[in-house]
This record gives sequence, structure tokens and C-alpha cells, in this order.
Amino acid sequence: MSLKVKISGTGSYLPDKILSNEDLEKIVDTSDEWITTRTGIKERRIAADTQSTSDLATEAAIAAMSDAGLKSDEIDLIIVATISPDAFFPSTACYVQKNIGAINSLCFDVSAACSGFLYAMQIAENFISSGQRKNALIIGAEKLSSMVDWEDRNTCVLFGDGAGAAILTADEENQGRRKILSSVLGSDGRQTDILHVPGGGSACPITPDNADQKLNAIRMQGREVYKYAVNAMRRAAEQVLEKSQMKVEDVDKLIPHQANLRIIEAITDRMGIPSERTFVNLDKYGNTSAAAVAIALDEANKTKSIKEDDIVLLVAFGAGLTWASSLIKW
Repeated sequence: MSLKVKISGTGSYLPDKILSNEDLEKIVDTSDEWITTRTGIKERRIAADTQSTSDLATEAAIAAMSDAGLKSDEIDLIIVATISPDAFFPSTACYVQKNIGAINSLCFDVSAACSGFLYAMQIAENFISSGQRKNALIIGAEKLSSMVDWEDRNTCVLFGDGAGAAILTADEENQGRRKILSSVLGSDGRQTDILHVPGGGSACPITPDNADQKLNAIRMQGREVYKYAVNAMRRAAEQVLEKSQMKVEDVDKLIPHQANLRIIEAITDRMGIPSERTFVNLDKYGNTSAAAVAIALDEANKTKSIKEDDIVLLVAFGAGLTWASSLIKW
């Protein structure tokens, strides 16, 4: 029999260093007005040189376990969603396992860019609902500052570092709180070139001959990304509502991927969701890719922006192209 799955805890971590738009004016040809009007971002967090993605993920994991009241040896599944892993291998999840002492965990990473946390959520949900695992720790974590070309004003203003986490457990007592109602995942590999890192992998290794070309930095076709993001996120949101036999009017809080305020406004306008029912924090953190929805969920939880029995819609879009949505009864 399939078990229902709930979110029993959330956590997040943001590095101390703040990089404001005014700071960026000293680095690249841009302005606070240009960045704010086009993205809605005012500042972002930057990890220390000594911090890796697993360090950020570990802090978020500890916070989520504390919120759930679980000890590390009770965690039996760790999934880290990231596009900025500590290394190609081993997985960042294994580093987190070592850091927190979760000796009983199955560990692996998911690479789905900004949709990664919601991919991890559905994967963990399947492990738990089938009875294979009991307590899953899912984390979205990124150190995107290590992948940014700080001379490219079209991309360097967008991204920040951070991590968010959640604990998923079986709702054995069927209390119905924080229950995952349904999820939708999708991808379109025909659009791999509009948002990607061209170098650093087996197709284009970084060599002494190309090292000065910054091929291991994020490249993006902004207009194409905007078009696909709006359509894909709206479609994913509508599909997950349909799966749960709900309507837009039933949604108490929308937590979208925190990439660009224009994208968020376009989605909410087309779906008819008012701004007061939409959670936005990208002005403080920028786009943290796989960490964005996870951080926003934790912040909405801790600030009581979502309340008991609220219907919460999570939706994201990322490179791949990938998209995902989850519906939760909080």
C-alpha cells in the first residue's frame, strides 16, 4: 500500500557576505536601476572562498533536522540537488552525509538546475511511499559564485549562493498536515543551449589552450529563457492542480522559482494569482538555482507566511530544459 508523505521539517542557510547592486556597479558596467527594473534583485549572498556547496548544504540540513526533531542516524536517504557540486565525484550528498554523521543514508545528487529541489522531492516521495526509506533529507544547494563570469553583466547580476533543505517522512498517522498532494516533472532536451555551462565536462574539457575563454561559466539567452520559463511553469502549475482536482482559487500561497520578478509577475498574471498570495524573496538572494524554492519554502514556513491547512503550490523551471511543480497541504 502506498504511504502518504509529509514535510516534517525545513531549514536554510545563507552566507554572511552580501553583494548589493551598488557593489556590482564597481565591478561591471551596470547600475542598481538597471538590475532592479529588469530582475527585481537588490542583493545576493556570496559564499566565502573556504566554503563549498556541501558546507552550505550541511548547514541547511542541520537546521531542517532540528526543525523535524530528527537525529542524523535516523536519516536514511540524502538527495542533494545542485549544479555546482563540490566535485564531479563523489556526490555532494556523500560529503553532507560525512559532515552530519548520517551513517545509515543512501546518498546521491540530482542535476536538474533550478528544478532540482522539486525533482528531489518527488524522488524522495517515491522512496518513502513505497516503503523503501523512512526519513529523507532533500537539499537544494548552490555556490553559483564559483561559476559566474564577473565580466558578463547579463548574468553576473542574477546569481547568488545558498542552500535550503526539507525532511520528508511517511505520514503514518494520516494527520494530513504538510502532506504532498501531487507532483509534476518535465524536461525538453531540445533546448539545452539556451542556458548552460559550455565547458568543464567531457564534451569540452578545460585545457591550457581554452582556459582564458571562461567556458566553465554560466551562459544564457535571456529572451528565450523568459519565454520558455513562463510557459513551462504555468503549464506545470496547472497540471499539478488538475492532478489534485483543484483550481487556482484553491491556492493559498504560490512559491515560484526565484529567478526574475518579471517571470514571476507574468506567471501570476496569466494564472490570476494575486501578488499577496505569491511568496517572493529574490530581491534579497537573487537566483540560487536549485536552492531557491527550498530557501523560499523554509522562509515562508518560519515567517508564518504559510499556515496550517494552506494549499501551497511550488513551481520551478531550469536549464535542461526542466520544469517541476508540487502541491502541498500545509
